[in-house]
Amino acid sequence: MITRTAARLGTPVSVIGLGTWQLGADWGEVNEDDALAVLTAAHDSGVTFFDTADVYGDGRSEQLIGRWLSANPDSGVFVATKMGRRDALEAGNFTLESFRRWTDRSRENLGTDTLDLVQLHCPPTAVYSTQQVYDDLDTLVADGAIARYGVSVETVDEALTAIARPGVASIQIILNAFRLKPLDEVLPAAAEAGVAIIARVPLASGLLSGRYTAETTFAENDHRTYNRTGAAFDVGETFSGVDYEQGVTAAVEFSAQAAQLGLAPSVAALAWLAQLPQVTTVIPGARSVEQAVANASAGSVAPLPSGFGADIADRYDRYFRAAVHPRW
Repeated sequence: MITRTAARLGTPVSVIGLGTWQLGADWGEVNEDDALAVLTAAHDSGVTFFDTADVYGDGRSEQLIGRWLSANPDSGVFVATKMGRRDALEAGNFTLESFRRWTDRSRENLGTDTLDLVQLHCPPTAVYSTQQVYDDLDTLVADGAIARYGVSVETVDEALTAIARPGVASIQIILNAFRLKPLDEVLPAAAEAGVAIIARVPLASGLLSGRYTAETTFAENDHRTYNRTGAAFDVGETFSGVDYEQGVTAAVEFSAQAAQLGLAPSVAALAWLAQLPQVTTVIPGARSVEQAVANASAGSVAPLPSGFGADIADRYDRYFRAAVHPRW
C-alpha cells in the first residue's frame, strides 16, 4: 500500500483509507461482528486511515472503531472524525462550548484522550470565514483534546476559503470520476499550502462499482433511497448529485474502460484517484470483508495509462459537467 502525507497533516497515511459511515448502519443494517471484521480486513490489507463522524449511527461508528482500537493498540491507524451535526446546522452553534461537548463525546466513543483529526462536518458556508471558529479550534489543539483539525466541504469555494486558513490540516471533498471540479483549483491550492486532500464518495455512492441498473433498489433507510432529491442533506452526497440513470449509463462505459486493463470498475476508480499526486487518501466505504480487501488493492495498482484520465474527463463533459460543475 502506498502511503502519502501533507505538511500540515504531519503523518503518513495509506492512500486508500476506509470510510465508516455505513458501519453506523445508515446504509442498511451491519451487525457488530461484521463491522469489526471489515475494520480488521482493511487494516490487514494496509489501510491506516479510518474516517468516521459523531453522527454516523449516532456514534455507533465511532464506538465500533474505539472497540477495534482497544483490541489492536499497536495498529498505527490514524482516525479522522467529524463534528457539527449533532445540533441544528446553524452558524451560531459552532462555538467553543459546542466543540468541547462534541469532541468530549467523540473522545469517549473512540477511547482516546486526543483525537487525531477533527473535521467540521460540512457546516454552513459562513462558518468557513469566521475567525472565532478557527481560534476556538486552536484552543482545542492547545488543550490537547485534538491534535489537528480540518474541514469537510460541499463546494469548491468552501474548500478554497478553508485552505487559506493556516491551521487547517485537511480538506475532505467529494472527488470521483463523475465529480471533477476539485481538480481545477482545489487540489493545486491544497498542494501549495501543504493541506491534505481526503477524497470522499469516491465511487459515487456505488455507481462506479458498475453493479447498478436503472431497476436497482436500495433499503428504505439507505440514503440512496431517501435522499435522492436532497430531502435529508445536500443531494451532492448521494450519487455525487448526478442523475441516477445517466450515472448508470456512464458507469457502463467506465466499466468497459476498466475491463480493458483487467480491473474491476471500483478498483480502477479508486486507483485513478489514488494516483493523483495531490490526493492524500481516498475513503471508500465497505460493508463486507471482500469489499474492504478489494478497495485496499487499489492502493497498489500499477500506474494507469495516460489516456485513462483523458477518457474520464471526456465522459464527465458528455454526461455531467453542465449539471454538476456550476453547482458544487
